[in-house]
Amino acid sequence: MIVYRTKSDLSGHLESLRNSGKTIGLVPTMGALHRGHTSLVEQATKENDVVVVTVFVNPTQFNDASDLENYPRTLDADLQMLQELKADLIFVPAVNEMYPENEKRSFNLGNLDKVMEGKQRKGHFNGVAQIVTKFFEVVLPTCAYFGQKDFQQLVVIRRLVELMNLDIAIVACPIIREPDGLAMSSRNVRLSSRERKLAPFIYTTLNLAREKRISLSPEEVKLWVTARFETQSEMDLEYFEIVEDKDLRPVMDWEEKVNKVGCLAVNLGRVRLIDNMNFD
Repeated sequence: MIVYRTKSDLSGHLESLRNSGKTIGLVPTMGALHRGHTSLVEQATKENDVVVVTVFVNPTQFNDASDLENYPRTLDADLQMLQELKADLIFVPAVNEMYPENEKRSFNLGNLDKVMEGKQRKGHFNGVAQIVTKFFEVVLPTCAYFGQKDFQQLVVIRRLVELMNLDIAIVACPIIREPDGLAMSSRNVRLSSRERKLAPFIYTTLNLAREKRISLSPEEVKLWVTARFETQSEMDLEYFEIVEDKDLRPVMDWEEKVNKVGCLAVNLGRVRLIDNMNFD
């Protein structure tokens, strides 16, 4: 395992590998790694000759300064975990390495950054697009791996690759859950013991909502989910939407010939949790 801190050192190493015909897998992370992240690294390792893992808390995708400040940072533990996974190359840049000057690029993502997470977190996906394209430019990967827990982000990145006409395969990896169903997230460590016990309510609700589609319309399912969260005094449901998986357009009828995904965001104490489930 080799740890790089600068773009030039990393890209120089990768150029020689690329010239020798090696395939390169990229796993972008913000650190505080857990089993969800390691599953991405494992899949990338199986499918590529070389894997690059980035560990970088990207400031431009945070619209809340306190959220950025409180985001967990566990670099020593992250590197130990990646060492045990036998990851090839780790890129841990400083902020001024990725943003030597003010970042002003703006990406036209259509409606994708204006609904759900985009509506709640202004500028978030433009920040994601800024850093992901920077990593793409440095690494020039064959494939890039993203978890389906951040479903809207996955849709945005696929659109980004289309817009920029990049020859990169975007690989979606399944959500990894705790035994009680809670989607693994770096933010979970910020839950109190009581909040952690309450959190599986989110997964249970998604499962029940999926079953409700047999007898209720999409709009009725949304109302049912909203009412269910209103019974939980310590949870604040920001949104629940049932959307198709390409343009994030709301699904109005179960008969629509599209892939349907139920997505939600919940505030539990001071922690914001997101999750989603296939509703086909």
